[in-house]
Amino acid sequence: MTTTSETSETPAPPAYLSGHLAPVPDEIGAFDLPVTGTLPPELTGRYFRNGPNPLPGQDSGHWFAGPGMLHGIRLSEGRAEWYRNRWVRTRSFTEGAQLVGPDGVDRTAVSANTSVIRHADKIFALVESGFPYEVTPELDTVGPWDFGGRLTTAMTAHPKLDPATGELHFFGYGFEAPYLTYHRLTAAGELVESRVVDVPGPTMVHDFAITENHVIWLDLPVVFDMERVGSGLPFGWDDSYGARLGVMDRAGKVTWFDVDPCYVFHVGNAREDASGRVVLDAVRYSRESFNAIWDRISGSANPAVETGGAVLHRWTLDPANGTVKEEQRDDRAVEFPTFNEDLLGRASGLLYTVSDDAIVKYDTETGAGQVKDVGGHPGEAVFVPAAGAETEDGGWLMSIVTDHSGDASRLLVLDAADLEFVASVELPRRVPDGFHGNWLPDL
Repeated sequence: MTTTSETSETPAPPAYLSGHLAPVPDEIGAFDLPVTGTLPPELTGRYFRNGPNPLPGQDSGHWFAGPGMLHGIRLSEGRAEWYRNRWVRTRSFTEGAQLVGPDGVDRTAVSANTSVIRHADKIFALVESGFPYEVTPELDTVGPWDFGGRLTTAMTAHPKLDPATGELHFFGYGFEAPYLTYHRLTAAGELVESRVVDVPGPTMVHDFAITENHVIWLDLPVVFDMERVGSGLPFGWDDSYGARLGVMDRAGKVTWFDVDPCYVFHVGNAREDASGRVVLDAVRYSRESFNAIWDRISGSANPAVETGGAVLHRWTLDPANGTVKEEQRDDRAVEFPTFNEDLLGRASGLLYTVSDDAIVKYDTETGAGQVKDVGGHPGEAVFVPAAGAETEDGGWLMSIVTDHSGDASRLLVLDAADLEFVASVELPRRVPDGFHGNWLPDL
């Protein structure tokens, strides 16, 4: 008989449930938030940000898989009127419905955890595995939306709004044929075009790009893997799949370009140059950097693995002769590229990214980056154009920044031209790291 007491240690939570990714346990609201600096009166509207946030005690198995939670801040004429956070009440959240079940695929059984947009006076919470969910300006859930029954695939969380036509271009991908389908909405929100795009297998297409006359596809070697079903997200790197970019004209013809193997979660802008070539800027992961981050956010990271992360990259694609030029623009690890979307698909020269404790503004022609340390951990920096601005960077950047301690968050507003401080709004709670946000000005 031993008199030594035995204790058991509680295992550490996986990376996607700890630190800056740790979920918050409930929904709250707060009013008349403290402001440092001066909020421009023109910023009257709502800043919404989406991200995964499992319920207390829940483990979704992967950072990307948690139920969506929207965080909203209402600004009005120099005041921060309120903050509130709400889970998106999808059928998965309220009923435990499964995307794939005995009756097939249920596109309403989603997490809705990736982005939030407004189109044709509807606000949608998006995730790439199924239908969008409509929410109200106060973040209450209305329900799934399939555009009058015309949408039969999933909808990407990264649709592209053509600033000239008001049309919304998007796509859906899946684990069974057809693997990729292109869609187009009118400015009024009517789904008027759906077109299958031939790809060889169930590739994970997270983002894409458009130009004035083309759609740019990313057919890359992260694919659905049946052996991974039941353990986080069932996707992984497959060297045998290949890597290519596609340039699709408005008639649906795709010209494919083989590229060095890589993965892209997020693109910057794309454009057509005077010679008819398509220029695409994006943040690019090598095989090693992708696998390292995938392991980390799925809870299976090897601490011995080091990676530089994703870096700014440019592809120049020439449909006339089938050639492609690849060029790394910087060696700094960055993510979440944003830009002045009034220039989406057109010539532009600036990108905003986040890196560690900084927001980085790139001149995309030279690759030079201006670094602004924000004194904490920044989320995606959303560009908001100023009315009547005469320069591409005339406006503001908005980002939720969390202190190094992980105990407090604020909405930071910077002048996009010089990255100087404009104002910050003290939020009533820590906001976990998430994905994508949007500024929705009052209509």
